[in-house]
Formats: sequence, structure tokens, C-alpha cells
Amino acid sequence: MRVLAAMSGGVDSAVAAARAVDAGHDVTGVHLALSKNPQSFRSGARGCCSREDAHDARRAADRLGIPFYVWDLSDRFTADVVDDFVAEYAAGRTPNPCLRCNEKIKFEAVLDRGVALGFDAVCTGHYARLVDGPDGVELHRAVDDGKDQSYVLGVLRADQVARSLFPLGGTPKPEVRREAERRGLSVAAKPDSHDICFIPDGDTAGFLDARLGRRAGSVVDETGTTVGEHEGTHHFTIGQRRGLRLGVPAADGKPRYVLDISPVTGTVTVGPQEALAVRGIDARRPSWAGPVRLGPWRGHVQVRAHGAALPASALLQADRVEVTLDEPATGVPPGQAVVLYEGTRVVGGATIEGTSA
Repeated sequence: MRVLAAMSGGVDSAVAAARAVDAGHDVTGVHLALSKNPQSFRSGARGCCSREDAHDARRAADRLGIPFYVWDLSDRFTADVVDDFVAEYAAGRTPNPCLRCNEKIKFEAVLDRGVALGFDAVCTGHYARLVDGPDGVELHRAVDDGKDQSYVLGVLRADQVARSLFPLGGTPKPEVRREAERRGLSVAAKPDSHDICFIPDGDTAGFLDARLGRRAGSVVDETGTTVGEHEGTHHFTIGQRRGLRLGVPAADGKPRYVLDISPVTGTVTVGPQEALAVRGIDARRPSWAGPVRLGPWRGHVQVRAHGAALPASALLQADRVEVTLDEPATGVPPGQAVVLYEGTRVVGGATIEGTSA
């Protein structure tokens, strides 16, 4: 196949591209320029998409002997990922920008452009597996549970899964680094990127303040009594415990958590951990990694990137997914995704709109 290898400048995408070459594909490397003003160097494991990353990707492509290009997708990234991130926080929700980037950039903008240029598939360094099944290509969890990224790929449609390659899904991360070293790739020991790529200093609150401004409001308990003040509802997420700066301790002396965020009134409600427990999840905009599923369903769901698989039942509809967890879960914020699994297989995902006890 003609394969477009998305090369971030990290070890995972470099080894993934190398394996695509080894498999006999006609591989072209592409680095995505996602920032209008990229910093020159990374700060340890913070962020990505710096000029240093672009140079590292080019050096890896040169080592593999494949063509290499840089695609400027900064306008699309700003509109579909950064602006969406800000708007979601302004609305009191907690978005996952990596998931949105996969949906809108890596497997929509890049794949669409690649297909238009005659490429058959996009190859990335994500840790997930593709398995041939009776209904076509299936998306599955990686063998390395600690690195599994199937959750952030849960937004992919079946046609996108069919045009994807994830060469690392069957390999533990330490072996990937050893392989990079054996291949002479200079990124073998490069730190993984753990932070939001467009906030390289890690100051999410400051980033949002600069775009949304500060609007003082009250922190109240479940009775409506004011127990603190804040400088913007976008500083909070459901389930948050730290950084609440409460002036009045709880009567029972136990920690309090964010239970609700109301940007309209500027109010943040806090309360005991047990008040966070939910069993019902209402999610919208479902996408299906395989055949469209409608009607009653039974399996496991995941509600955060590194969360556990939770047994659940659901009613799957064309425009929404209504999930009922077997056991209550805590800290399930609107804006995140709920991803449905049957064993290791990803069925599909949807964006959480609301929850209920």
C-alpha cells in the first residue's frame, strides 16, 4: 500500500513508520505543523509540535530513507481543537483535546488529504491493535495496558479504521524503545509527551484566563451556602478536589469535591465524594468503529483516558447513547467521551452530555 506515516518527532511514530517500511509498504513521512508560533524546543515531556520535534521527525525519515514533508494544519487545528477546547471549558464541560485531534485532524483532515493524493492508509504510533473480523477491520486495545490508547481512538468511524495502521499495538513500550535504539533512531530515549500540546508550559488555567478572562463567582455547598470564591468557572472540572481554596471547612471535616459547574451563574458547587456517584450517562454524537449498533447493548465502557473498564448496559440510538453502569462511578465530567468495548474490541464512542445518580 501507499502509506502516509504521521511522524510527530517522537519514538513511537518513528518506529511505527519503520515497521510500515519493513512490511513492504510505500511509505511517505509527514509532520503536522499545528502551531502558528511553535517554540524552538520542548521542555522535557511538556507538549509537542516544537521545531525540535519537526527536526527529529525529519531525521527519523532520513534514517528510514523515506520522503518527508511538513503539512501546515495550524488553522484547522486552531478551529477544531483549540477553539473547541476553550468553548467547552467556557460551557462548564471538560474536553479531551487529544481525542478531538484524532477525530478532526489525524483521521479526518490528514486522511482525507492523503486519500486525495492517492495514499491508501495513515500510519501512526498509537498503541492499539487492528484485527481482521467477519465484519471488516476491528479496533482493539493494545497488549500493553499501561500504554493502551484505544480510548482516544474511540471516535473513529469504521471507514477510518479500515484506512489506519497501528504497528505498535502488539508491543510493550520498553521494547519499542529498544527497537528504536537498534535501528539507530536518535529519538530512542526521547521523553514521551504527557501534556496538552498547545499548552507547553502546563498552565491550563492561565491559558484559559487569557482567552476567557476572569469572572469572579461563588463556591457553594449543597445547601447553597457560600464556602469560597473563585476567579472563573473554567478553573474547575467535575470531581476536582485540589485547588478549591475553600474558606469554610466541611462540617464532617472530610474533603470536598466539585459536584457541579454553572457558567451562567458563575457558581461552582462542592460536596462530599459520595455525591459524585453516578450510574446513568447520557452521551451524544455516537460514532461506530465497526458496524452501526442500535438497540439494547451489554459490555464494558471507559469514561476517561486511563480509567478502568466498567461493566454496563446501554441503549444505542442513532443520535445518542444512554448508558447504565452496573456500579456507581465518580468524577464523570460532561465533555469527556464514553467508549464502548466488547472484550478488547472498540464498538464506538460518544461525547458525554450529562449524568445521573
